[in-house]
Amino acid sequence: MGPGKARPPSKKSRPAGKSSLQKLARNAVLTLGLLGTAVLGGAEARTVKIISADTLELRQVDGQELVVISGANVELRVDDDVVKAKRVEYNRTRRTLTLVGAASYRSAKDGQDLSGENLVVELGDEQVTGQDVLISDADLEIRGQEVERIPGQLRATGGYFTTCARCGRTPNDYAFRAERLIVYPGDRLVAYRAQLLLADVPVLFLPVIVIPLNDPERQPRLLIGQDSVDGYTVEADLPFSIGGSTLGTTLLRYYQKRSPSVGAGVALRSYAPLPFVDRLNLYTLADPKPLNADGKSGYDIDINFGVTGRVPLSLAVRDLDYRLNVTRQDIGLSETDPNKGVTRVDFGAKVEYPLFSSEFSYLNRFGPEPTDGIYSPYRKAEVVLDPKPYTNGTFSADTRLTAGSYSAQSNPLSPSATAQGKNIATTRLEEQHALAYTAQPWTNADLALGNTFTGRYYGTGARTVDLNVSAQLTQRFNTTNTVTFGVGYLRREGTSPFSFDAVNGRLLSAPLTLNLSTVPVKDVSFGVLLQRDLFLAPDLQAPALFSVNVNRLPLSLSAQLGYQPFTKELETFSYNATVGDSGSGTLTPVDAQPAREATEYGPAVPARPAYLRRSSAWPAPDLTLSASGSYSRINGYSPFTLRATVTGATRADSISAYATHDIQLPQIDEVGATINASVGRDAVLNPITFSASETLYPPTGRVVGNASLTWRARYRLSTAHDLLLNRPVDPNPAPGSSPNSGNVSFSVGTVNGSANDWQLTYGGPYDLVRGGFTRPAATGSLSVTRPGQRLALSATVNTPGLDQFRTELAQAQLDANIQFGSRAALSGNVQYYRNRSGLYPDDIATDYLSLSPLRVSLGIGRKGEAPGAYVTASLRQTFIWLDGVPQNPTPLSPVIGLTIDRCCWAIQAEADLGLRRYRLSVGLPGQTQYPLFDLTPDGAKVPLLNPSTP
Repeated sequence: MGPGKARPPSKKSRPAGKSSLQKLARNAVLTLGLLGTAVLGGAEARTVKIISADTLELRQVDGQELVVISGANVELRVDDDVVKAKRVEYNRTRRTLTLVGAASYRSAKDGQDLSGENLVVELGDEQVTGQDVLISDADLEIRGQEVERIPGQLRATGGYFTTCARCGRTPNDYAFRAERLIVYPGDRLVAYRAQLLLADVPVLFLPVIVIPLNDPERQPRLLIGQDSVDGYTVEADLPFSIGGSTLGTTLLRYYQKRSPSVGAGVALRSYAPLPFVDRLNLYTLADPKPLNADGKSGYDIDINFGVTGRVPLSLAVRDLDYRLNVTRQDIGLSETDPNKGVTRVDFGAKVEYPLFSSEFSYLNRFGPEPTDGIYSPYRKAEVVLDPKPYTNGTFSADTRLTAGSYSAQSNPLSPSATAQGKNIATTRLEEQHALAYTAQPWTNADLALGNTFTGRYYGTGARTVDLNVSAQLTQRFNTTNTVTFGVGYLRREGTSPFSFDAVNGRLLSAPLTLNLSTVPVKDVSFGVLLQRDLFLAPDLQAPALFSVNVNRLPLSLSAQLGYQPFTKELETFSYNATVGDSGSGTLTPVDAQPAREATEYGPAVPARPAYLRRSSAWPAPDLTLSASGSYSRINGYSPFTLRATVTGATRADSISAYATHDIQLPQIDEVGATINASVGRDAVLNPITFSASETLYPPTGRVVGNASLTWRARYRLSTAHDLLLNRPVDPNPAPGSSPNSGNVSFSVGTVNGSANDWQLTYGGPYDLVRGGFTRPAATGSLSVTRPGQRLALSATVNTPGLDQFRTELAQAQLDANIQFGSRAALSGNVQYYRNRSGLYPDDIATDYLSLSPLRVSLGIGRKGEAPGAYVTASLRQTFIWLDGVPQNPTPLSPVIGLTIDRCCWAIQAEADLGLRRYRLSVGLPGQTQYPLFDLTPDGAKVPLLNPSTP
């Protein structure tokens, strides 16, 4: 019903049809917008949706239009806010919602829930008032006899608030009662004439209380310290807010032994504080300097100011974007630092119009002039004009103009620039363009023309030019044969006075190219590339390149040859050939072809019967041969490699052998073989795979290899060796020496990557001359992982060998993390290892045992509830024995801790028995632990009374 069609007043209101209203409520489409125009005259209207309701009544009382919504569970959405009640009266004239009886209002923006009696919601200014209201969010619960909520602020009289409500305990551990409360959501709570309640018992009266509600980094911070240089020091950070868009912190500093002794600053960030400003950041601090030798000081100043925003322009494609940054950093820099006292200003703006875009950049430096060369410009005023690319058919042109004044490091290759000092200041005009044109002058021909140019002209009279002109004509004779003619002209010259835009050497080139690519017969391609530079001497020309590729079974060949026609020398040659066809043993049927009569387009074709065809005539489908090598005029021949591979019934089974021959020496450098095999029976339930590789280096007599047998992809038996077959023998070895030929090892265990792993390995240095292990060792490891549990054990035992005569434990490690239910846990890392010094049998053992650390924790509390206290004990210590005698024996020195967690507060106690140090600290929600006292052998320290406590 529209606003101009209100029903006349009646003594008895008539409820609408209940079934139709329930249907509208279920679909969430009935809105208060159907009942009138926007609820805000000059401001943006708030959208109200009925989510759930039973009846809807329209009334007129004393000239005011009322809409009464009722039901067992009435739910409305006011924008993103949620209203729940049993009866809601909407006054269209006053633009208010009255929630009759017990009701709730959830603010999506602040994350607050308001519950109370007879709440009144002002739709115009988003204000909420009520009596006996309960307000709660994630961290705080507030009760008030009378509550008024307006955007950005909440006020209550006769208030009660606590952070312990979410803990579910009655009474609350602590709370406050105040005559008046003001809450600034997301920033702070201010209570006037408040009482501190412990277990709801008043214990202390406070005229005013301020509780921060913002992020920890924006909460008040007070740091008191003392040292021999500055005496007592105080650092205070006090947050504040301006409106709903600006958050800041006041910075205060005090140093007892500095003059001046007080410093101040501010740090703030603001979102859309002014028209055309999107964001503003400011950090500034004037910090007193330390006293110098004359007893005088001053201020070090840090500034970081930044602004970003947009300015709408009538004809622009998008708004003008701008940025401004002002920075200065003095704090922490020495007086001799070249950046001391330097303020930098960086401004930029960019705008785009339909035909062009433009940029302006301004960079400046205020303060001492630099004494060293600065590569990037430190002063700049630059304008860029970039027209949109122009296209006409296949022709395109793109240009860009840049003009500006710069100060930067002098180019050491420019005598006139270096004569002015390490840095030079001058103007520069830069013009860039790129032109391109394509055409098809005749059938199967493509013509491409291009030109790029960058020219820079300086106020000193210098200039640099980078010019590239190219033309390319490609003729296609069919889909596989092409010839391309190319011509180009490249010119790069000039010397810039600056280092940052200096050109990379002088270049003058006019290359002519001819590139032929053809397929003379099926599966064979041939290519020729000829190049000639009109400005280079004959002996400096690039060689002619000839390439051939054959891909016809059973042959695959790739070869390339580089020949210098002017010097008549072979420059390079490389090849890679493979012969093999795994499908040559398979016969493929070819369908019969009927006879075809002669036509004007071709002769008659006789009939052809069906037949079987092989892919090639290669006689050994399981054999593949390959060879590769290369030559260059400068480096000579590279090693020639020949490889043969035989595959089995499946691709996973293969044997490969290869040899590498050094043509220049000549000699065989390397010979090797690899084997991969798997069982052919029961491959699903009991798969077994075997792999091995062996490599021999004849010039050195070194042999390297490994082999492994894997069952079910879970268990593996393996061996590895790296031996020198012709080890030189010393007739008089030095005492204690252990000559060997290399290493040999054998291992059995699981394949890595599973939850439970174990491995046993035996091996070590092996001497082929004496025939045995010299210093063997047996190593075992076990790793077990379960949800919440982890255990890793490893140990190494030295066993007797040719040069080792004892069996002893050399190394052991335990790394565990075990939880016992939800209340106990054990974790730690324990390492033991032994070293020996001297000669057998008079060598001395040194043992090390390291706990790093060993930790036990236990939670204490009622069954079925979260633990209310935790006891922890940790031990971090290292023990050393020399020949069985303890070195610097010390008693066990654990650190024992107790944490009592009461959900809304916590207290921690720590006892370091080794250092005889005892600490006690307390923590509140959103705060770090604050130390109450620190007891050491030197005495007791209380932070508030003794600021030197760290």
